[in-house]
Amino acid sequence: MLLAITLNAENATDLGYLLHKNPGRIHNLDLSFGKSLVYYPEATETRCTVSLQLEIDSVGLVRGKTQDQYVNDRPYVSSSFLSVALAKAFGTAMNGRCKERPDLAPLPLSFEVLVAPLSSPGGENDIFELFEPLDYDITIDSFLLDETFPEWGLSPYFKVKLQNKLPIAVLLRHLYVLLPVLDGPKHYWIDQEEIHKLVSKGEGWLAEHPQRERIVNRYLKHQRHLTKRAGQILDEQHEPDPDSMQESSFGKDVLLERPLRLNEQRLEKVATLLRESGAEKVIDCGCGTGSLIRKLLAHKPFTQIVGLDVSNDALNRARERIEHDKLPPSQRAKLNLFQGSLLYRDQRLRGFDAMSLVEVIEHIDRDRLASLEQVVFGIARSRLVIVTTPNREFNVLYGMFAPGQLRHADHRFEWTRKEFKEWAERVARDYGYNVSFDGVGWEDSNLGHPTQIGIFSR
Repeated sequence: MLLAITLNAENATDLGYLLHKNPGRIHNLDLSFGKSLVYYPEATETRCTVSLQLEIDSVGLVRGKTQDQYVNDRPYVSSSFLSVALAKAFGTAMNGRCKERPDLAPLPLSFEVLVAPLSSPGGENDIFELFEPLDYDITIDSFLLDETFPEWGLSPYFKVKLQNKLPIAVLLRHLYVLLPVLDGPKHYWIDQEEIHKLVSKGEGWLAEHPQRERIVNRYLKHQRHLTKRAGQILDEQHEPDPDSMQESSFGKDVLLERPLRLNEQRLEKVATLLRESGAEKVIDCGCGTGSLIRKLLAHKPFTQIVGLDVSNDALNRARERIEHDKLPPSQRAKLNLFQGSLLYRDQRLRGFDAMSLVEVIEHIDRDRLASLEQVVFGIARSRLVIVTTPNREFNVLYGMFAPGQLRHADHRFEWTRKEFKEWAERVARDYGYNVSFDGVGWEDSNLGHPTQIGIFSR
């Protein structure tokens, strides 16, 4: 099997620095299931290609019980074997490091990838559904199963060319996850460690991929206890952001600079509102893995920053991502994270100047919203409460939802602007607040913003 990566750019031989492989040498790598060869068939100032060629020891696999028989297609098609070889050959680059030229690693560069043969039992559609949402241009060559017997139809194997402009680490992570997902079978034992590999390689793109469930299930070989946990972690990382789908639907020629993801815009907006409010003590309810808290920590006027979440796992991940133990003493002293729910009376929620609920209320059953209202507006009674929630009307612009489908599997509802306004104004009247409205993301003249905001003050 062969995988070739080509860089089209000035000083294209910088690909050698990116991959930590000298273009002037041939690199041999021993693997438990065979050998791989890394070499550069082309290396000019404007175009440089690196090839990863993998040779499988079929007899050795049977001897080691990795395969039941050595007469099969595993030695010849791109599969989980190729992913392991990628990680072995280009692991440093996959982790985003470039010791000799650290400036190169984060740069989006124009890459072409050739994979042959690629196994896709689901046909060409599977290839498009997995790579197209990640903005790849895809060319697929298919073959007859046997030219002598055309009536047998097409082979499930393809030669695939992928083109995209992105950092090398992102490219390698896409390939590492999606190549074995396309093929299906894995040659090694699947355990808890595979969750970590999937989540780490999928960070920044898998959580919002429209085929996320299929990817997770296939990668983890449909082992429910593993797929469930992986889904929980991905939900904690990011809510799926269909705004990124909207961006790609406008065409690459329009998007010379991709706008911030909707979730990032939302967090920036809420952080700005909190900073401008003059609040000193703030609490982020439903803080998840601490994305908003990280934005607030550097702001000196905040004397107390608290994160609340029902998930202890999410809070542990927040501590890791915030690197709590490495914070300067001044920041560590004003930060606190604790487990709790907005549906139950909790005296710890009192005494804050401002409270934020970023994409929280839509995860609450409608018949329990009254409990949340009483806790947030009746008991906690911060002088400022910021609530964000999806605008259901905007969903039609994404082109990825069936009628009535919600943006997230855990959403209990999504309100129109009118429904949100009626709810917010009633709550404000009942609890002695004023409320104003705003939005986040690109605004459609008829359908409004993808995210709507209620700003409650007293």
